[in-house]
Amino acid sequence: MPPGGVGETRWTLAEWGARLLDDPAPAVFSTAELDGLPESVRRHLASAIAPGTPLARGARFAMRGSIRLGRWLPFRAQQNLNPHEGFVWLARVAGVIAGSDQYLDGAGGMDWRLARLVTVAHADGPDVSRSAAGRGGAEAIWLPTSLLPRFGVRWSAHDDARISVHHHLGETPIDVHYTLEPTGHLKSFVFDRWGDPDKTGQWAWYPFGGEVTDRRTFSGLSIPSKGRVGWHFGTDRWAAGEFFRYEITSLHLRS
Repeated sequence: MPPGGVGETRWTLAEWGARLLDDPAPAVFSTAELDGLPESVRRHLASAIAPGTPLARGARFAMRGSIRLGRWLPFRAQQNLNPHEGFVWLARVAGVIAGSDQYLDGAGGMDWRLARLVTVAHADGPDVSRSAAGRGGAEAIWLPTSLLPRFGVRWSAHDDARISVHHHLGETPIDVHYTLEPTGHLKSFVFDRWGDPDKTGQWAWYPFGGEVTDRRTFSGLSIPSKGRVGWHFGTDRWAAGEFFRYEITSLHLRS
């Protein structure tokens, strides 16, 4: 990662927020935003965004859950996310491991330390950056206003229950496939993410995604508030690939 990363200068979440959380567009959401989209896409976005919601590209989240690092460990985290610019995720795992994952200005990385002293994980470089970009773009499931056509996003529909969203984060293509509930709310998602989930040293594209287990409304957005996420989603390796279980506890749009 370039100089100025979270791990190197210990920038605060507020300082990164100044980079990622620009003010929402002056307009607010109405169904006119959905004109010309396939019916199943309109149903999904209308179920996720209440009329009058600010058209935000970025948001600030708090979350908790468990992450599998050999065994399942609890975590608490804060995140600033703009699916068109990047993200920073600051977390504490099991009370003693603290650090960040991030992507900004075309570079991604991670830095994790035990008791703030011992480095337990550090990664950067082109492969890590491409993988981080995929994550940041796909996490737009938590910020559906960022996926409106006015922000350069393209949608396609396969049938009443399956739709896809297409955009880019940096030079990385983001093509995420959604499965919907009859109400239009998200049931599951999957996309090809660059990675090395088996730690072979050979990076490639692998299925990555997860299931939604609950939803909640914050600031006019009805989002997947609980879920299970990991590698090899939709394959017979999903049980081994799942590594992240989350609950969103707050969401704030920049104002």
